[in-house]
Order: sequence, then C-alpha cells, then structure tokens
Amino acid sequence: MFEHIVVFKFNENYTPEKGNLLVETLLAFKGRIPGIVDLTAGLNVTEESGSIHKEGYQLGLRVTFEDKEALRQYGPHPVHQHYVSLLDGIIDNVIVIDYPIAK
Repeated sequence: MFEHIVVFKFNENYTPEKGNLLVETLLAFKGRIPGIVDLTAGLNVTEESGSIHKEGYQLGLRVTFEDKEALRQYGPHPVHQHYVSLLDGIIDNVIVIDYPIAK
C-alpha cells in the first residue's frame, strides 16, 4: 500500500465556503477513483501556527492506495482533475508526500 499526503496553502482569494467545497469534493473521491483504500480530508484547525488562513496551510488530505500503480493512476483520473480545476486562482503552495506503507 502507498500513503499520499497533501497539504494546501491558499492565497487571498480563498474563502471558507470554497474550503468546505474542496473538502466535500475530496471526500467524494473514495468510491469514484479506483485503488483508494482509505481517505481523510479536512480544514486545518490547529492553534499552533498563528493565523491559519494567511500564514499556514489550510487543508490536509491523506489517501491510502492499494499499490503504487493505483497512486500513479490517481493523478490523471478525471475526478482528481476536476478537483485540481477548483484550485485555480486560490492556490499558493502545495506539499505532497508519497511513501510505501511498511508491513
């Protein structure tokens, strides 16, 4: 299995309403994109990084895939590409980490 972790930092065009839409869209991936074993996503509620809407990362995603091939197929999948289109004009930075899950 492979873990895919993503954190998103948004610019001044981001709104809480847009954040809620992004989370709902991410949660709908499971069952629509083959190879997803588990998925969680949510808005950052930490109090440790100051203003999470201006300085920190506002959204986190964790996806567990069956295998590396499922992870590879995820990026170009139309459901994922629709999500990517929702980021247009609001994204400032993204951090992605992919790693095999040790058994």
